[in-house]
Amino acid sequence: MGFIFRCNLYVLKTYLDLETAVLDKTQLDPLTYRDAMSRLAGHVHIVTAAHAGVRRGVTITAACSVSDDPATLLVCLNGANPRNDIFTESGSFALNLLGADQMDLAHVFSGKNPVDPSERFSHGTWNALKTGAPILEEAVAAFDCRLIDIKTVATHIVLFGEVVAVTLGQQKPALVYLDRDYRTL
Repeated sequence: MGFIFRCNLYVLKTYLDLETAVLDKTQLDPLTYRDAMSRLAGHVHIVTAAHAGVRRGVTITAACSVSDDPATLLVCLNGANPRNDIFTESGSFALNLLGADQMDLAHVFSGKNPVDPSERFSHGTWNALKTGAPILEEAVAAFDCRLIDIKTVATHIVLFGEVVAVTLGQQKPALVYLDRDYRTL
């Protein structure tokens, strides 16, 4: 009876090893993945942080709600950019949702418009709420977050933030990114 158990365990382990090997060999080509993801519409945001007198803001689409009790959201940032360290060092960040009329601002914070990163905050009107992270006054909505967790996943860092304050701006059409270009809803 013990021998049969060992054989079945061996067969199960061999099967799992083969399944893992098959999955490893079928890794998706990154270009194909990016082409497919370009067809996934995403709201355009500017995620911001401030630390030791320095402010940073980046245009992103990878953000979503995690929970409403307690209010929690997440944002994804490129981990290869050393300037993004401010997001983990600051202990807080803000997520600013952009409207259709804020495409130029999205370009400024994405680097598409050649604006020195130290000059980005001269575009738009910025203030702070509870955490000190920059809040765009003209945002459709802005979430002020206390950093509660960080995960590194492949090339990106995922920041989880407990929302400690919210501002609601003028309700207007959203700025979205789809098919590698900005669109409106």
